[in-house]
Amino acid sequence: MAVLKLVVVGSGAVGKSALSVQFVHSKFITDYEPTIEDSFRRQVEIDKEVCLLHILDTAGQEEFSIIRDTHLRVGDGYLLVFAIDNFTSFTEIPKFREKILLSKESSQVPFVIAANKCDLESNRKVSVAEAKDLAKSFSCPIFETSAKTRFNVDEVFFCLAREIRKIKNIDQQNVDNSKPQPKKKKKCILL
Repeated sequence: MAVLKLVVVGSGAVGKSALSVQFVHSKFITDYEPTIEDSFRRQVEIDKEVCLLHILDTAGQEEFSIIRDTHLRVGDGYLLVFAIDNFTSFTEIPKFREKILLSKESSQVPFVIAANKCDLESNRKVSVAEAKDLAKSFSCPIFETSAKTRFNVDEVFFCLAREIRKIKNIDQQNVDNSKPQPKKKKKCILL
């Protein structure tokens, strides 16, 4: 069984923990407590293959950035989370991505963006067009999500797992050219 390490990254109070808990335990956290670090595990079947997803929920607060930065190197893929009602959290996403790319020293890093809190449409500060443009500039999938309503929660984590497996298959093909891996046709749903 494949073990995939997913790291959830973003500013404070964007719903990183709420997304992780909703995905693993199917419940919504109503009280906000800043996360220092949490990890979760969930066994899933993706495209007829069983995987164990190890999810590392990182701290969003700057005072815990040393802890967070340490864990950026260990991930196989990264869920970049911002809240649609918080424009500053949106502007932080490129900075998080750049830190990850520097720590990984590779251009083959799987990213998926979660535009979280889409249940707060009336408070939207980040337009759908802005979010799509950011994802396009990163060449990565993006989903509007809501941990509260569970909208696209499974989809965003499954998509990241698919992106990781796609990169790992490419890496495996580079190691073992005599046994090429079949290409997966599943695509992730975009905004």
